[in-house]
Amino acid sequence: MLTTTQDNFSNYEVEEIVGIARGNTVRARHLGKDIMAGFRNIVGGEIYEYTKMLAEAREQSYDRMIEDAKAMGADAIVCFRFQTTTIQNASEVLCYGTAVKLKNYDGGHP
Repeated sequence: MLTTTQDNFSNYEVEEIVGIARGNTVRARHLGKDIMAGFRNIVGGEIYEYTKMLAEAREQSYDRMIEDAKAMGADAIVCFRFQTTTIQNASEVLCYGTAVKLKNYDGGHP
């Protein structure tokens, strides 16, 4: 599945817009990770536990967006974005974009 943050792809034209593709996940913090993060917060530096948790959340929401686009019959997603929200002691990662069907400039499909 082709994805881009741009409005289009250089070798393709958008033949049809099929809808908004989205995927999300909500991750709660873990007490053990919070303790380690607290120590790092005192001495400074990257909080690896949270970095890993959020990277996994982004990947999962991205995969879910791709599956949503495939279910709609899309070839690609344009204007792809991530958004995060904090909900009490958890974080939501939302991934969304416009699911489209593409056509090569020579007339073929990807």
